[in-house]
Amino acid sequence: MPKALPVIDTSAPICCAPVAAAPMDDGDALEVAMRLKALADPVRVRLVSLLLAADEVCTCELAPAVGVTEATVSHHLGVLKRAGLVSDGERRGMNVYYRARRESLTALCGVLDPDCC
Repeated sequence: MPKALPVIDTSAPICCAPVAAAPMDDGDALEVAMRLKALADPVRVRLVSLLLAADEVCTCELAPAVGVTEATVSHHLGVLKRAGLVSDGERRGMNVYYRARRESLTALCGVLDPDCC
């Protein structure tokens, strides 16, 4: 059974010194690790890639694109939302549309490599 992600506030992009700047404290390391753990799945990486390639995407389009059911896509999007990497879904009729939170992904890149962005 996978270890559950800790519950921390991920409503804002991560904001801490780059990993190489100095040894991280436990809190900052937990925030970075939680976001990386959310991305550590091939389906989630593909979902983020699809969301970044478009302004917004419906779950009905994401499911066939990654080869899983809409329920499985919803589960993976929930993990990414809790990590602050994907926006809350916007319901339009029967469909739900999602967007990548570019500012959160950019901030995560900046923490890993300050020369990245």
